[in-house]
Amino acid sequence: MAKSLRSKWKRKMRAEKRKKNAPKELARLKSILGADGSGDITMNDVKEVATVVSCEKLKQNPAKGDNDDASYMDIDKKRNKNTLLNEHGQYPLWMHPRHRKKLKRQLKNKRKSKHSKGLAR
Repeated sequence: MAKSLRSKWKRKMRAEKRKKNAPKELARLKSILGADGSGDITMNDVKEVATVVSCEKLKQNPAKGDNDDASYMDIDKKRNKNTLLNEHGQYPLWMHPRHRKKLKRQLKNKRKSKHSKGLAR
């Protein structure tokens, strides 16, 4: 699908960058893994490349796993799950105005239908 000249050029440049950086990356990985013969790996070397979590922390919270407080989006507890309105009647900032309008229309129709059932014609 991506057949434009710009995308071809970008793909080509990314490939060249990978070729250029491959020896440095390989040397860094080998030094971290201890394949260069030293065999000694310090945690500080590994922390530069990957996130290190102690086993005690994992044992304390097995249900959470990798999810820290910063890694997932915290939805307000005071927000209605059906309407997504908070206690002040405000929608979340990330919601598109068109979707807000649609939800308002649906809520209005629900309220109207509930009240009209009791009326006799």
